[in-house]
Amino acid sequence: MFVALCSVTLFAAKADKQVVVLSCDLHCQGCCDKIMKNIAFEKGVKDIVCDLKTKTVTVTYDANKTDVPTLLKAFDKIGKPAKVKQAPAQKEASAPTRETDATTGASQQY
Repeated sequence: MFVALCSVTLFAAKADKQVVVLSCDLHCQGCCDKIMKNIAFEKGVKDIVCDLKTKTVTVTYDANKTDVPTLLKAFDKIGKPAKVKQAPAQKEASAPTRETDATTGASQQY
């Protein structure tokens, strides 16, 4: 039992979750149902939230398994073309921070 829990935890730690907000022409609850039923089965999709009032679809996905262009193709495939309204946040390469010693002016990397 312990081994199984550890492997699940390790797998979850590798997932690179991203969130994209898409603008889609949603007319009714049937449109939302169609998206929920079809896009949920796309590889890497973790969660979908349709908002009929704002005509947006928020998709949480594993960036190691899919990407935004692939998701957009999936929307096209079911007859609900979508456009990116809010792109996923890009990971910035974190540069090492340097702090300067006030007395000597030397920098130290932390």
